[in-house]
Amino acid sequence: MLSKPTFFAFIIVAFEALFILQQWRHPIFHFLLLSYFFFAIKTYFLKSKQPRPVYLVDFLCYKPPSKCKVPFSSFIHHASMIEAFDTESVEFMAKTLVSSGLSQETYLPPALHCIPPKTHDRESINEAQMVLFPVMDELLSKTKLSPYDIDILIVNCSGFCPSPSLSSIIINKYSMKSDIKSYNLSGMGCSAGTIGVDLAQNLLKTHENKTAIVLSTEILSTGWYSGHEKPKLILNCVFRMGGAGILLSNKKQAENTSKYKLIHSLRTQRAYDDTAYYAVYREEDSRGILGVTFNKDLLQAVSETLRSHITLLGSQILPFTEQFFHVISILRKKLIDESAEIYTPRFKTVVQHFCLPSSGKPLIREVAKGLNLNGRNIEPALMTLHRFGNQSSSSWWYELGYMEVKWRVKKGDKIWVLGLGTGIKCCSLVLECLRPIVEDDKKSPWSCCIQQYPIQV
Repeated sequence: MLSKPTFFAFIIVAFEALFILQQWRHPIFHFLLLSYFFFAIKTYFLKSKQPRPVYLVDFLCYKPPSKCKVPFSSFIHHASMIEAFDTESVEFMAKTLVSSGLSQETYLPPALHCIPPKTHDRESINEAQMVLFPVMDELLSKTKLSPYDIDILIVNCSGFCPSPSLSSIIINKYSMKSDIKSYNLSGMGCSAGTIGVDLAQNLLKTHENKTAIVLSTEILSTGWYSGHEKPKLILNCVFRMGGAGILLSNKKQAENTSKYKLIHSLRTQRAYDDTAYYAVYREEDSRGILGVTFNKDLLQAVSETLRSHITLLGSQILPFTEQFFHVISILRKKLIDESAEIYTPRFKTVVQHFCLPSSGKPLIREVAKGLNLNGRNIEPALMTLHRFGNQSSSSWWYELGYMEVKWRVKKGDKIWVLGLGTGIKCCSLVLECLRPIVEDDKKSPWSCCIQQYPIQV
């Protein structure tokens, strides 16, 4: 079979012969045909160099065992028995829990149910295996793949970075092939899950016919804080167990089996700004106890980071009319009326569903305010926070799972996954649903409780 360039050349030669035979010797005909020939060749080669689309074939979220549930009463009772906490610290954590938006059915790893909590390295590795191994097993089973089929492995965990790495632990457990490209992301906060998918997408654009898995989790036993400083005690109260596995591919056959296609991604950060850099910061307290500080400037830093990030994303995905109104409102405020409000672009004109950072109710509502989102738009984030707590880098996939089990995601819908993490850094993914999501997934962590939601929080 002739290749396309050869075919085009054959057509040109045939036409040239025809013109000669019919005495069409005017140079304009030859010029037009040769121009068409070069244009066709250029178009063919440009298209052949374009990377194949990247598909999100499927994903899976981890549901911890019931024995790991931690009702408020158990949490406070255990905290009061730990010598490292004084009465004021216990009272502060109790108040934080009540106002956190968490339910009585979130989970903590077994190491943190001990008195005192076990926070040494061995327990952290056990926790990682407890979360990541079942996620990997079920994702491979669900997609009918073997570990040997995986070409790229990315594991992200912000606070725990053992040696050998978590990705090496996975490769060793599943005897994966020797030339697998593995990456381990740490210290990137809650945005690491979306950054991992962005990294996988970039790798798949440069390596043809490959399959990638991204595993996202946060190991809580290594981040537990046993001190008295209130900004560091917040992490104990709102962060909970969770993990997710995401399978991506650029193989041609993936188009027919995948749930979603990645159509856009964007990463920005403000680590160059001290306010953003120190907004969430891991450091020792005055007694030398390591913990993560949530500073009072956090919401301001988040707002500024989101503003610049959303502006860039909007310039790439919003229709011209929305961009035009936004620019005009900025010019009006600067040049005519300083009291005028800046027009907030309506992202809902191009995006139907939103997976937002579920770091806490104040942050969710701050993001919703900046994007003009309604209660239904932020419902998945609030319900995920309520049922499972802040699961750091894996929270977004529980939100998407919530929407799937509710049968809200339709073919052609766009989903905006907005990652936000320490630094402060932002990473957005825009997904397009390729088929109706209506299956009843019994293995979903939402399957046994979805009838209870939504609830008022």
